[in-house]
Amino acid sequence: MKNKKTRALPILMIALAAMFMVGCGTQIPSGHRGVFFAKFGDGTELGKTYAEGFNWHMPWNSIFVYKIQLQEHLENLSVLSSDGASIQMEVSILYRPIMEKIDSLQVTIGPDYYDVKVAPTLRAIARGVAGRYKPEEIYSTKREEMAGEIRTALVDQMRNNFIEIENVLIRDVKIPAKISEAINFKLTADQEAQKMQFTIEKEKLEAERKRIEAKGISDFQQIVSAGITPSLLKWKGIEATMKIAESPNTKIIVVGNDAGSLPIILSGEK
Repeated sequence: MKNKKTRALPILMIALAAMFMVGCGTQIPSGHRGVFFAKFGDGTELGKTYAEGFNWHMPWNSIFVYKIQLQEHLENLSVLSSDGASIQMEVSILYRPIMEKIDSLQVTIGPDYYDVKVAPTLRAIARGVAGRYKPEEIYSTKREEMAGEIRTALVDQMRNNFIEIENVLIRDVKIPAKISEAINFKLTADQEAQKMQFTIEKEKLEAERKRIEAKGISDFQQIVSAGITPSLLKWKGIEATMKIAESPNTKIIVVGNDAGSLPIILSGEK
């Protein structure tokens, strides 16, 4: 019995040692980095980040883990347009911490940096930008331009807070029903006006084409008329008479009664 207890003791010690070692470390997943914190030392270790995998440390110390992969967050914002209309926008923001600066991020803001810094700043910037646009611009024509302005302002402010903003997208916009109806009516009217303008331009081009064609025909007729003389007509008549006279068909040729008349031809089959 004593021998069994003696053999079991090393196994128990090894198990306890293994549990102690595992409990004195932090597993950092793929796509993450860690920041070391010494509870009884100098606090946050600056100038160094910890890579993926198991990182051993004393049980009273800790490692704060940050996801450095690109992340997306959706914000449903309520903003006012330039004329005071209430607009609902769904904004998507793509962001991540600057990997080399997560130690500074840990000291200045902490792991909840999105809720503490990014989201409030995004809301304030979006409201400021939206206040310079009309509802129909936010709804249709200037959506990408607005998103670009929001992104530029947000990038500038987050850079000094060790956060990288990849992109800002306005995915959906909801406006009051009456404004939506007015916008749709205006868009329809604009399309009809553009269609009418196209038709008018087409008719103008067609009229110009016909005018040019008529001018060409008129010029041609004037040129031809100037070249046709009584002598030419008489000569052409004589040429035609000579060709008919050479035909094997029976015919009678009656010469005109004056010098300017053309021959009259009576013909029949053999």
